[in-house]
Amino acid sequence: MPSSILYPSLMLIAGIGIPVMATLNSGLGVKLGSSALATTILFFVGLTISIIYLFKTEGFQIAGFHKDISWHLYLGGILVAFYVLSVTWVSPKYGVGNTISFVLLGQLFAMATIDHFGLFGAQQTSLDPKRIIGFILMITGILLVVKRNS
Repeated sequence: MPSSILYPSLMLIAGIGIPVMATLNSGLGVKLGSSALATTILFFVGLTISIIYLFKTEGFQIAGFHKDISWHLYLGGILVAFYVLSVTWVSPKYGVGNTISFVLLGQLFAMATIDHFGLFGAQQTSLDPKRIIGFILMITGILLVVKRNS
């Protein structure tokens, strides 16, 4: 399968998984009475799957802990934990649609900034008028989707 089909398809499925995960994990958090416990269980299941996948596809590589890798590259784990904890806690109170809408809004801002400046070693893609119009349309769409709780 060509990458022009494979990559967008995988990311579409990953995108579908985000609100599904938020719904399932917030439901688990409500049933357990603890968003932190639900998140811990989610990470345990994810860690187990990741370890199985690692050993089946590549085996354990000690190079993953190499001293020449900058410490800040490991901080994504903190962001993942923050994301899952916050979505698990906020979704039952604010709604999955509202929660994910603001997650998407944050992703758009971060994506535009990272791409424009080539931050963290990412490929640099400048904001041109066409992209800015696209972002404005996407942001408008997100804000139209958000249900006001008033």
